[in-house]
Amino acid sequence: MNAPPVIADATEADIEPIFAIYDHFVLNTTATFETEPRSEAERRAWFEAHDPLAHALLVAKDPSSGDLLGWAGLSPWSPRAAYRRTAEVSVYIALDAHRRGVGRALMHALIKRARTNRFGVLIARIAGPSDASRAFHASAGFQPVGLMRRCGSKFGSLHDVLIMDLHLDA
Repeated sequence: MNAPPVIADATEADIEPIFAIYDHFVLNTTATFETEPRSEAERRAWFEAHDPLAHALLVAKDPSSGDLLGWAGLSPWSPRAAYRRTAEVSVYIALDAHRRGVGRALMHALIKRARTNRFGVLIARIAGPSDASRAFHASAGFQPVGLMRRCGSKFGSLHDVLIMDLHLDA
């Protein structure tokens, strides 16, 4: 891929390719603390919870083939009303699309959408150690704000989670 990816709002047709990417991370990494792939009904509910006017779900596609290269989403940080100005970011890239600028393009578009949707703070949770993920978020302006020690258990090990934030209204 020489041309930059095409970034767009996800559609129902993107659900399966999104989860083809995500399920790899669920089953093989600590990038997510989910441990089992979601059912078809759970996938649809997750997709429907992403409203482009609030918690956007974006995809990056190869401009020549149309193949899904990655996705990014905004999710509620907490169901409590006082946190409505805060969203959690997620960015997942297909293995064969790593280090091609897809993640950067998605994060840039996601931050722009978050500003448009009037979010004040974006939060990232990074299971450690993940120097690459930490550096990726830092390159987008996220700052470390705390470490949740030994809070996750996956693959028989305990994992820390680094919390990073980006203030859009500062």
